[in-house]
Amino acid sequence: MTAAQPWEAPRPGVDTDVTTLEVVIPVYNEERDLEASVARVLEHLAALPWTSRVTIADNASTDGTAVIARRLAHTHAGVRVVHLAEKGRGRALKKVWLTSDAAVLVYMDVDLSTDLNALLPLVAPLISGHSDLAIGSRLGRGSRVERGPKRELISRCYNLLLRGALRARFSDAQCGFKAIRADVAREVLPLVEDDAWFFDTELLVLAERAGLRIHEVPVDWVDDPDSTVDIVRTAVDDLRGIARLGRGLVSGRVPVADVAERLGRASADAGGGRLGLQVAMFTMVGVASTLAYAVLYLLLRGPLSAFGANLVALVLTTLANTAANRRLTFGVRGRQHAVRHHVRGLVVFGIGLGVTSGALWLLHATGHTHHGAEVVVLTVANLVVTVLRFVAMRTWVFRRGRVLSRPAR
Repeated sequence: MTAAQPWEAPRPGVDTDVTTLEVVIPVYNEERDLEASVARVLEHLAALPWTSRVTIADNASTDGTAVIARRLAHTHAGVRVVHLAEKGRGRALKKVWLTSDAAVLVYMDVDLSTDLNALLPLVAPLISGHSDLAIGSRLGRGSRVERGPKRELISRCYNLLLRGALRARFSDAQCGFKAIRADVAREVLPLVEDDAWFFDTELLVLAERAGLRIHEVPVDWVDDPDSTVDIVRTAVDDLRGIARLGRGLVSGRVPVADVAERLGRASADAGGGRLGLQVAMFTMVGVASTLAYAVLYLLLRGPLSAFGANLVALVLTTLANTAANRRLTFGVRGRQHAVRHHVRGLVVFGIGLGVTSGALWLLHATGHTHHGAEVVVLTVANLVVTVLRFVAMRTWVFRRGRVLSRPAR
C-alpha cells in the first residue's frame, strides 16, 4: 500500500509512519497547569484527521514540571519530552523543530490562552501547501480578545513599531499560537538569532523578506492574569532585537534572498521593504556625516579660507560617508570593487562640491561672511545634495550588474 503524504489526511485502512503535526509546548516552572493543558491538547488533536504528537519543551524548570512531563510521556504514547539546560522559548522551539520528522510544526503557550478551535484553520493551509507559516492574530478582524488595557496598548504599539521600523505586514507578532511547514523551518530557523521572546518577530520578518506566505487566523484569546512575563524587560529586549534585525537586513548580512531561491519563491519578493530600510540607514549615516562636516568646517575655517575649509571637510566626510553606506546601507563587504566604489563616490562628491561652492559664492555675493551663516547655507546645500547622493549610490555607485553584493558567508 502507498503511504499517505504528509499533507493528506490518512485514509481508512492505510498505515503510515508519517507524523503530520507536532505541537510543541514550551514550559518553564508550569507544574500547576501542564497536566491539564496537555490533556486538553491531546483531546483536541484526537478529533483532527491527521497523525500528531505533543512535545513538552522543558526550559530548565526548577519546580516539578520535569517530573510531570516525564509522567505524561510515560502515560501517553503521543507525548514526548525534551529537556533544555537553558531558558528561552526561541531556543526550545529551534531545538525541537529542527530535529522533528513531522510535516507541520506548531507551538502554543501552556496557558492555552488561545481557543483550540483555531488550530484546524491554523494548520490546514500549511498541510495543503497553500501557505508557509500561519499565525494566530489577536488584532485581526473577527478575533475576540479579553485582556487589560495595558497589555492591549503595549501589543498594538509594538506591532505599529514593527510596521514602521521593519515594514512588517503581519498583524500580530507575539501571539503564542503559530505553525510552520518543516521544510520552511529548516531554511529559516538557522537565520534566527534570538533565543527568547523576540524569536517570533524575527522568524516572521525573515519569512516575509524571503517572500514566504504567512497565513493569519483570527483567534479567541483570553489573557492569563498569572503570566510571569516581565513586560518591561521584554520590551527592552524587543527594541534591541528590532535594531539588530534592521541592521542585518539593511547590510545584507542576513541572506534571505538565498532562502527564497532555495524554496523557489519569487526573488522579487525577497528582501521586500529593503528600500525603506536603506533610506532609514542612509538617513542616519547622512545625519552623522552632516554633523561631522559642520564640526570640521568650523575647525578648518580659521587656518583656511571658506572654500578651502569646505573642500577639505567635504572630502573627508565623503570618504567616510561612502565607506559607511557601502557597509551599512547597501551591504557591500570585502575589498572587492572598493576602489571603484570610492572613485564613483568622489564623482558624486564633485557634484556636491559644485553645489556647495555655488551656494557659498552666492552667500558671499550678498555680503554675508559670518561663519555661522556659512555653516547654515552649506548644511542646507548638503541636504539638497543628499537626495542625489542616495539615488546615485543605489543606482550607480554600488551597483554591480543586477546584484549589489552577496553577503559574506
